[in-house]
Amino acid sequence: MEESYTSLPTSHLLGSVPAVINEEKDAPNHQVPGANLQIFPPNNGGGGGRGYGGGGGRGYQTLEGPSGGDGQQSANTWSGVFSISSYMQYFNVDTDVVMNRLTSSLFPSGDFFSKIDANPDLYGLVWISTTLIFVVASLGNCATYMMRKRSDSSTTWSFDVSYLSVAAGAVYGYALIVPLAFYFLLQYLGSNVSIVRFWCMWGYSLFVFILSAFLLLIPVEFLRWTIIILTGAASASFVALNLRSYIETNDLTVVLVAAFILQLGLAIFIKAWFFP
Repeated sequence: MEESYTSLPTSHLLGSVPAVINEEKDAPNHQVPGANLQIFPPNNGGGGGRGYGGGGGRGYQTLEGPSGGDGQQSANTWSGVFSISSYMQYFNVDTDVVMNRLTSSLFPSGDFFSKIDANPDLYGLVWISTTLIFVVASLGNCATYMMRKRSDSSTTWSFDVSYLSVAAGAVYGYALIVPLAFYFLLQYLGSNVSIVRFWCMWGYSLFVFILSAFLLLIPVEFLRWTIIILTGAASASFVALNLRSYIETNDLTVVLVAAFILQLGLAIFIKAWFFP
């Protein structure tokens, strides 16, 4: 076909340029000079012409990080701290697991860490804390209205929005900062602790406050104080008994006492501020 094209008379056409037959035949693989196909971008220093991602060439680089092509950051690096995928494993729990841990938090014992050892979760921390905030804020307004209604029948219903902001700051702050403080304290004292397990345990310790908040609607002050003291003592005992597994000497008993007092203090704060 190539020779048949070159035999056509073209000299009589205006502006025609004679084809260079000899140069085409002499070029390897009958390629047009100056039109050699090259891999783009070129492989600088080997690679055997693999194109994109060749073994020896740089070429165009993908947007993936240096850790690999899976697009996930390692949780062991600082960049993994800000990656959502690093925390997915701590929300991998089903209803049966959560219900079992909620039940365990209602009966103070020292074996909670052994139950969550294979799979500590942060689902309980987030869900229980958020639920407690809305329950305390809403029921606290109801209890305040009921107490005022008993003394003044002309009292009208009004929702105090500040209850919600105070509850969010107190509950979220307590559930995050207190376990973190005990984590650094026990690390300093030489104990091998896990912050995720601490957050998990302290999160489930707040579940009993959700149940007691409904009982605090009873408009009897003495009964309210009895309920909140028993609730705080049960929650504090749950925290202290489980924290005891990290206390190896009697000299660190003050750590258990501090945890007990803080948990009981949270109970008294909830009663005094939201159910006056």
